[in-house]
Amino acid sequence: MSEAPRTEDPRRPETRRAPSVVIVNTGDGKGKSTAAMGMVMRSVARNWQVAVVQFIKSGKWKVGEEKMGHRLGVDWDVGGDGFSWDSEDLERSAELNRDVWRLARMRIEEGKHRLVVLDEVTYPINWGWIDEEEVVSTIANRPADVNVVVTGRDAPAGLIEIADTVTEMRPVKHAYDQGIRAIRGIDF
Repeated sequence: MSEAPRTEDPRRPETRRAPSVVIVNTGDGKGKSTAAMGMVMRSVARNWQVAVVQFIKSGKWKVGEEKMGHRLGVDWDVGGDGFSWDSEDLERSAELNRDVWRLARMRIEEGKHRLVVLDEVTYPINWGWIDEEEVVSTIANRPADVNVVVTGRDAPAGLIEIADTVTEMRPVKHAYDQGIRAIRGIDF
């Protein structure tokens, strides 16, 4: 069975150069942080200063992207204490995420980095640990050449509104659903 011929105009609209963009990777599927790490690699290859600020994730995790990031000169900050559902002290978890937000805000506002990744920031926003309006305002009012990538499920409406690109990852099939544990080098 052949497809119907295309009826939409294949020409793209006029384009312009933008000094920077905001990208949101959200959704229930895997790959949000992984996609952001691909942008980190591209940015480093272009000799950009890059910062990755990780919320939720603990410094105890030995993730491959952090190890390589340090080797490549990426400023890497980890501020969480692990998965919230494992936390014995949610107020301490909240405070750690407020602290890492202050650092992330500084990384954005100082304008030193051409790319700032806010990995898993949607969770502390949605849990009320950090203020959505403050995050949105900081990103919207960033220095002109600072690109920001946001990752995490359930991206708040304010982030989606200011984003230039929003990608929603959706699960189709995942090894974990078949009882396969995360694999070092593939999943972390």
